[in-house]
Amino acid sequence: MHEFLVASAAFIVLIGLMVVVHEFGHFAVAKLCGVRVESFSVGFGPRLFGYKYGDTDYKICLLPVGGFVKMTGEAPEQNLEAPGSQSQFPPNDPGSFLNHPRWQRMLIGLAGPFCNFVLAFVLMVFYFGWINEVPKYEVTTTTIEWVTPDSPAGKAGLESGDIIRHFDTVDNPTWEQVNMRAAVNQGQIVPVTVDRGGKTVQLSFHLPAAVKGQNFDVGDTGAIPQFVPGPIGVEEVQPGMPAEQAGLRAGDAIQSVDGHPFHYVQALLAYLQTGQGKPVTLTILRKGATLQMVAHPTKLDTGWKLGFAAQPIPFHSAPLTFGDAVYKSEGFCADNSSLILDVLGRIFTRKVSVSQLSGPVGIARMAGQAAEMTGWLPKFELAAAISLNLGILNLLPFPILDGGGILLLLIESVIRRDIGINVKERIYQAAFVVLVVLAVFVIFNDVTKLPIFTHLKP
Repeated sequence: MHEFLVASAAFIVLIGLMVVVHEFGHFAVAKLCGVRVESFSVGFGPRLFGYKYGDTDYKICLLPVGGFVKMTGEAPEQNLEAPGSQSQFPPNDPGSFLNHPRWQRMLIGLAGPFCNFVLAFVLMVFYFGWINEVPKYEVTTTTIEWVTPDSPAGKAGLESGDIIRHFDTVDNPTWEQVNMRAAVNQGQIVPVTVDRGGKTVQLSFHLPAAVKGQNFDVGDTGAIPQFVPGPIGVEEVQPGMPAEQAGLRAGDAIQSVDGHPFHYVQALLAYLQTGQGKPVTLTILRKGATLQMVAHPTKLDTGWKLGFAAQPIPFHSAPLTFGDAVYKSEGFCADNSSLILDVLGRIFTRKVSVSQLSGPVGIARMAGQAAEMTGWLPKFELAAAISLNLGILNLLPFPILDGGGILLLLIESVIRRDIGINVKERIYQAAFVVLVVLAVFVIFNDVTKLPIFTHLKP
């Protein structure tokens, strides 16, 4: 229940902000062009409260998910009058959306997605310029700390200590870029170039598909990243567990396990799974003295463990200068936009399954997870990424979407006449049916990824 409440609240806030900013773009440019805006609504459904200023009713509605802007003459049905009926506004009404030049209507259509791009950019500029959480001690290269034998990474020929110099289409990638490109190429083979002790090695990496209901992480391929240079610090030892029985204490630093120098607890856990309960020799640093002890892992939950809590990676805030923050934000927006376009292209060419798309349920889960994560980075990254997604998807040349409306206006500009209102209405009706079917599929796909269903195995 707690997870559901957090996910729901985070989803309402996040999507509400994205959609309201999007609609504000349409609203602002419509006002500048002299189009009559009848209502600017935050939320949908029955009106709760608000006020009317000029021609516009600014209101808060019952369902707090998104919002909308209603412009006179925008919807095709508003321009279809029954014989003998009297319209509130005359056909030649200068405030009607339909009676404005096509270039103005195109600008109004572009303004919503544009505001989403601006929002993503501003969010990341604020994060990098005022927060920018970074590890106190950080490994700047994309170094692999551990490769699990017989894993996809192991079968590809990757080895512990390799430094990734090229992954898929990216040179000298960060681990974030490796994760992004790996997620896009699930189930496919990507080229990888590594630096192995000063020698360049070319490899082909067959990436596995993600387990349904779980987010894809490159660590799931058997290649565990190295993020920090130091040993694994021990924060707490659980009573009666193998770590305590071996003599491990809080404050110790694990320098190596069976001679392998681990720096990240995920790498140690992956190594323990490989041994399947075999005793391990720990080299410990305690108050300046080096000790060795033998521990016998035990099976807990779904894996082999020693029974201690590792010290969290220490982070600190290191805000960038405004210029550097702008540069980093540009890079973030460019990388994520190209990733979105790449995924869409692969879906349309059937190289990637449409089941990878996330709808409201999937976004709510991601929002809830980001809300409960430590630090601000997951929250800002998710908000900016969703804003970019909303902007790009709305520019697709599909009727009902902003891009579809712009496409029809471009066609009218080429043929030098308006497309008939009846024709437009039929186009919008057909598009609406397609979108509803797609929405139902995506929501159903989201629901089947929920833990309650993914844990039900025959």
